[in-house]
Amino acid sequence: MNPTYDFTGQVALVTGASSGMGLATARAFAASGAAVAMADIDEAAVDAAAKDLTDAGHRALALVCDVTDEDQVAAAVDRTVETFGRLDMAYNNAGIQIPPADAADEGAEMFDRVNAVNLRGVWASMKYELRHMRAQGSGAIVNCSSLGGLVGIPGRASYHAAKHGVIGLTSSAALEYAPRGIRVNAVCPGTIDTPMVGDMIAKGELDRAEAEANQPVNRLGTADEIAQAVLWLCSSGASFVIGVALPVDGGYVAR
Repeated sequence: MNPTYDFTGQVALVTGASSGMGLATARAFAASGAAVAMADIDEAAVDAAAKDLTDAGHRALALVCDVTDEDQVAAAVDRTVETFGRLDMAYNNAGIQIPPADAADEGAEMFDRVNAVNLRGVWASMKYELRHMRAQGSGAIVNCSSLGGLVGIPGRASYHAAKHGVIGLTSSAALEYAPRGIRVNAVCPGTIDTPMVGDMIAKGELDRAEAEANQPVNRLGTADEIAQAVLWLCSSGASFVIGVALPVDGGYVAR
């Protein structure tokens, strides 16, 4: 049974909100009473996801946003505050995966692409969220890193570089903003059963059986399990939790 939270009167922003972990987290925030701004590059998908929530009686806002474009990120955060009046919580989840490559052969365009989304996108999102939270004197931000932010895996150097970078952003911002009433943490998912992981499996870039065996719990995680970790980090139950990179990985990094 999942814990329950009461975020009534609060506002959450989720990037990469049209599917997978982002969608699960947006739904969980809404179910807990929060108004939710859902940002995603896929306009049709995020519109449909937000409509599902509003049709169910929740307050939701669809935002088309490419997190590699700082102006779009700033506009999405501003629109959230203009619509709902404040910003209390954010889950900076938008991310991509790239094919595995030998570190000596990978093209610069792949390195630039994965860092533009997975690192710079988190940086930009956090930057503009902090500006509003700083004015309020309160807030909680969760950045999406990965088990790839905690360990290395052959063939994944560029992806892991970006996810390690997210943890550096998180810890430094956490120290800077803790005295101002804002908590910043990161979540580090293991291999989660999402459309992105399903696509990797379909393309032969990931072996499902091997991925399951690499997690001591012997299965893939679910998007809802990540959502629950994010909600806890944003809740008063985690009020003394600052600057952590929380593994939610079925025991992968504990081996």
